Amino acid sequence: MDFSYSARTQDLQARVNAFMAEHVYPAEPAYEAELEANTRAGKRWTPLQTIEKLKPKARAAGLWNLFLPESELGAGLTNQEYAPLAEIMGAVPWASEVFNCSAPDTGNMETIVRYGSAEHKERWLKPLLAGEMRSAFAMTEPAVASSDATNIEARIERVKGSAGDEYLINGRKWWTSGAGDPRCKIMIFMGKTDPGAPRHSQQSMVLVPMDTPGVKVLRALSVFGYDDAPHGHMEVDFKDVRVPVSNILLGEGRGFEIAQGRLGPGRIHHCMRTIGLAERALKLMCERAGSRVAFGKTVAQQGVTQERIAEARCMIEQSRLLTLKAAWMMDMAGNKSAKAEIAMIKVVAPTMACQVLDWAMQVHGGGGLSQDFPLAAHYAHARTLRFADGPDEVHRNAIAKIELGKHAPAKT
Repeated sequence: MDFSYSARTQDLQARVNAFMAEHVYPAEPAYEAELEANTRAGKRWTPLQTIEKLKPKARAAGLWNLFLPESELGAGLTNQEYAPLAEIMGAVPWASEVFNCSAPDTGNMETIVRYGSAEHKERWLKPLLAGEMRSAFAMTEPAVASSDATNIEARIERVKGSAGDEYLINGRKWWTSGAGDPRCKIMIFMGKTDPGAPRHSQQSMVLVPMDTPGVKVLRALSVFGYDDAPHGHMEVDFKDVRVPVSNILLGEGRGFEIAQGRLGPGRIHHCMRTIGLAERALKLMCERAGSRVAFGKTVAQQGVTQERIAEARCMIEQSRLLTLKAAWMMDMAGNKSAKAEIAMIKVVAPTMACQVLDWAMQVHGGGGLSQDFPLAAHYAHARTLRFADGPDEVHRNAIAKIELGKHAPAKT
């Protein structure tokens, strides 16, 4: 097991770091100012030109679609090679979009690559890879405990239509990330095609264009007051929505299978970025602690601050190593063989980031809770990741089952 970075990764690290330093970090004030101006003008969900202007620069620099392992479409990096790059991007939550490496588009693109037809790839994958549109993933529902995907109630029924067989879709989804963005043109929708089938064969996934009649975005959901405009987490209603049967992914009853294939890489991508967010929080914490004086000495000289800085460094390093191990196992043995490591890092990384951000806010005093620093917004973002792609409890349960299985009596 070798966690040293390849020469290619080291080169890309240097290039992504340089791009962030030259273009992204200096643009943070402009990002906030543009979002505030759009909000005052009643156009909060308008795509931000601060980001759009950087995309051609990232693409010209060869820093585009780095997440995608398939070399003919993306950079052809392994998960282990991509991990340190995602970490660098993660220091600024919106930066990954600059490189066309942001969720849920990354997971949706990987899903269409693996499970989509030639028609799907031509119509939806190509413009997504080019950054010409955005996408959403509609799985979670407000009426059921969606941590158990078999609870999903939304229906996908095969019916006769004017142009042949169609799927009739009815249901309500929420936490549909990306659906608030006016550039969002396509959703991957999960629902039941056969409620009478075996438990894990009832669900299917279909592609639903956002402009299909019957699709209605009801509202934006906020996290601690933050709504992640212009991308957004939306509650969406589907009322008698009709799409061609050719929009099915892989086939009827294969939705749960697709979800497992999609969410594994998505989970580890979240963890990679979260480590970068924690690194940024620790940097801000150290800088602030060294510049403020309380009770006759700098905050950095206070014992409690030093304890927290040391603990934060230990926690970040532990998370990084577990992330790299999970990425390495995915590359060497496949996502299924790495399911325990993926589950573990999905629990560990967001929890770690929330703690480091909390300590950083304490060092910043009341200012750490305000809009004058990015920490409160970053905490809200990190806290959502304890639910995104499955809550902590589900992953802990999976880890425990694997561990108990190692010590179960042999079956006779």
